[in-house]
Amino acid sequence: MDNPYEGIQEWVQQLPEIVQPLGVAVAGTVPYFEGEGAVAMGILLGINPIVAAIAAMVGNFLSMLAAVLISSRVREKVVASRGGKDQFADADPVATSSRRAKGQRRLQGWLSRFGLPGASILAPLALPTQLTGAFFAASGVKKERVVFWQAIAILLWTGGVAVLSTGLVGLLGW
Repeated sequence: MDNPYEGIQEWVQQLPEIVQPLGVAVAGTVPYFEGEGAVAMGILLGINPIVAAIAAMVGNFLSMLAAVLISSRVREKVVASRGGKDQFADADPVATSSRRAKGQRRLQGWLSRFGLPGASILAPLALPTQLTGAFFAASGVKKERVVFWQAIAILLWTGGVAVLSTGLVGLLGW
């Protein structure tokens, strides 16, 4: 089968070696594209799969970390402005979730059902890690735990897509 990406692969290979993974890392910062899309793109464009996976994970992780730190800080300021009282601490998750978007409701259900580890790993099925991390931190989950479990999710999802992409590119002979 002819490779429809041959021209762009040749162009990418002409770029300095440091620029190639930087492009993948930048792509990994984009919500909904994230590490999974970035690693697939990098492998498809002829970048070493391990280099592409690491770059995609780093980009996705850094953007998720920023989102978690910002939302955690905003939550701290809101709680402090209310005299330290967290008005959502005892809220009924079912009642409050009725005002949320479909993805957020699904995420809240997973958080209730599977805890932070399970919800973090399943979350990319509903929303990007940047948004889920921010949601978890804004919900009051400790930011260190959120960052840890979101990093595990990024590692698993991006690693899985890297393996599948490498196999597909090899199978097609691209």
